[in-house]
Amino acid sequence: MAHPPPNAASLGVEPTELSCLDPALARWLLEGAGGPSPCERVIETSLSLVFLFPDRALKLKKSVDYDFVDFSTRDKRDTALEREFALNQPLAPDIYRSVRQIRRGPDGNLGLEGQGEALGAVLEMRRFADDALLSAQARVSGDLGETLGRRIARFHLEASLAPDGGGAEGLGYVLASNAFQLRLHVNAPGALEAERVERLIAAADAALAQAAPQLDARRTQGFCRACHGDLHTDNIVIEEGRVSLIDGIEFNDRLREIDILYDLAFLIMDLLFRGAAEAASRVLNGWLDAAARAFGAELYEGLAVLPLFLATRASVRAHVRAREGRMDEARAYLDAALDHLRAPAPSLLAIGGAQGSGKSHLARRLAPARGHPPGAVVLRSDEIRKRLMGREPTAPLPREAYAPEVSARVYDALCAATQASLDAGVTVIADAVFYGPDERARIEAVARRAGAPFEGVWLEVDREVAAARLAARRSDASDADLAVREAQLSRDPGPISWRREEG
Repeated sequence: MAHPPPNAASLGVEPTELSCLDPALARWLLEGAGGPSPCERVIETSLSLVFLFPDRALKLKKSVDYDFVDFSTRDKRDTALEREFALNQPLAPDIYRSVRQIRRGPDGNLGLEGQGEALGAVLEMRRFADDALLSAQARVSGDLGETLGRRIARFHLEASLAPDGGGAEGLGYVLASNAFQLRLHVNAPGALEAERVERLIAAADAALAQAAPQLDARRTQGFCRACHGDLHTDNIVIEEGRVSLIDGIEFNDRLREIDILYDLAFLIMDLLFRGAAEAASRVLNGWLDAAARAFGAELYEGLAVLPLFLATRASVRAHVRAREGRMDEARAYLDAALDHLRAPAPSLLAIGGAQGSGKSHLARRLAPARGHPPGAVVLRSDEIRKRLMGREPTAPLPREAYAPEVSARVYDALCAATQASLDAGVTVIADAVFYGPDERARIEAVARRAGAPFEGVWLEVDREVAAARLAARRSDASDADLAVREAQLSRDPGPISWRREEG
């Protein structure tokens, strides 16, 4: 027996959600949009309506006009969809299919082909499983977080430069928009508290004034690029280990041509808000390692503006949730924004010991809870060595890559990145063997120059445990085996003043 076509109520869609559409168009979409199956669900966002069918999704722009976007005419909406496809299809070519025009034919019937009156464009996409969205995953692992960080860094490094985007002016534009939107939602029953809104606006403006020279310098250093612009967990698809970035901003270049760290900050803020602190930490550290292949110390110096970027992203979410009527979430994002602007003083933890002693495991475990969220920057000598040799993190290196002169360059780079990060106000965990007294003394001197508290930990572990760990390593930046460990242990490390712990 054939099922009757759905109506808005059967899909849980409020009539007001479809009120911007011609009634005949709304019914045609609900009945299947010319396809064999009726619509299963309608998703409404601030700017769009998405009709989900078994094998495809059709996206329409809503007729709205906010201070940051104008979709008030059909031509503007159609142009936005064309641009959305052009910008996003390269990032997710197997998801974005085409932009098609809905037409009313001479017989009065609607269709996606043929001649007739144009009613508006739709963006056709492949339907993916609801649980493929990163936001649908109950737990985001640290390994996935690192994969995401590296994937996003590759996207950023390939993106075209935007020398007129970002900077103090670009971020000031966003802060002004946030202030305007937040003030629309105060002093009503259940609304945002005016005092907290004004406190956030004042704190963000003060942080911007302090960061302005660095933000402008980052624009000249190549950090402002044609980015995604809306990189949160609802816009990342994970399918069989593949990462696809979707729904990047097309409607306002001032929100897309931005600092790459500001682009990344949305995902970090979102993961922190969802309680995925480990994943947020690994996102940042994976991104830094990959981005360091194209940038020098200025990459780490720029971390000084990350708290402001995180607060700005949380403010965006606060006014979006308020506009959607989700006031509890809006208030929580407001609180998060204020918290991000309270950055503690930095510190340095150095973790040393022979190969297989558990240094990297300990560093990753401790990082999320140290310093300002998303936690400490982890600087791992194994990853630095791969970068210096022009290899991917898990690509094996020849023996000559471990010659003393190469190792000296590795420690030079480790100390330089540590110094730049501490000077930026960021807590650091330095992960290296530190087997020689001079190497330990150098990293301690970095902390003294930065005026940062220092803690040294020396890990020790039984030979059998270390051998099992080294044999079990897969897809890791370290190439060390048991023979390397034995060679290290044959050397005299000299007096060790660091706290000894079992690894």
